[in-house]
Amino acid sequence: MTLLTRNDYVIRAIRPDEWERVKQLRLDALRDPVAHLAFLEDYEEAAARPDSFWQDRAVGSGTGSSTARQFIAEAPDGAWAGTVTMLIEEAGAEDWAGYPVERRQGHVVGVFIRPEHRGKGLIEALFDAGLTWAWERKTEGVRLFVHKENARAQAAYRRIGFEPSGRVVAFSKNEAESELELVLERDA
Repeated sequence: MTLLTRNDYVIRAIRPDEWERVKQLRLDALRDPVAHLAFLEDYEEAAARPDSFWQDRAVGSGTGSSTARQFIAEAPDGAWAGTVTMLIEEAGAEDWAGYPVERRQGHVVGVFIRPEHRGKGLIEALFDAGLTWAWERKTEGVRLFVHKENARAQAAYRRIGFEPSGRVVAFSKNEAESELELVLERDA
């Protein structure tokens, strides 16, 4: 799937052979000033991972995967400006926080837009691609978790249409902090 935004960015799924760019984008995301609120790993952990980890990640979320899809916004000069990853969660499974998954649903993770590309509609375009992919896989809804203190991300997700579900979970990096679950239901 390829989409064009009004600013000539190409929104597309990563390809498995692009693992080095997947790694670099993730490392850059982990250097963002709010990365400690937005991601479950830190830069040092990610940088220490072997190439095989990144190769597996690109295969597992690239074109051809039916369980996850990482979308990127590619700038006119070829630079990767941002990313969103959509995971498919199956009913009957247990999620990362230990809760039962009650229905087939999408789960958004790894959201990042480089600062110099923010404000251009890329997050909406990336989410459009991810949501379209999830709906094509017959999900009933999509969810994400956002740190209680990450107001910028919460505002962006609400603009897209996500609403609080009422579920609050402990932030895995610090049990004293919490994350809010936001959900978007599939239109009937």
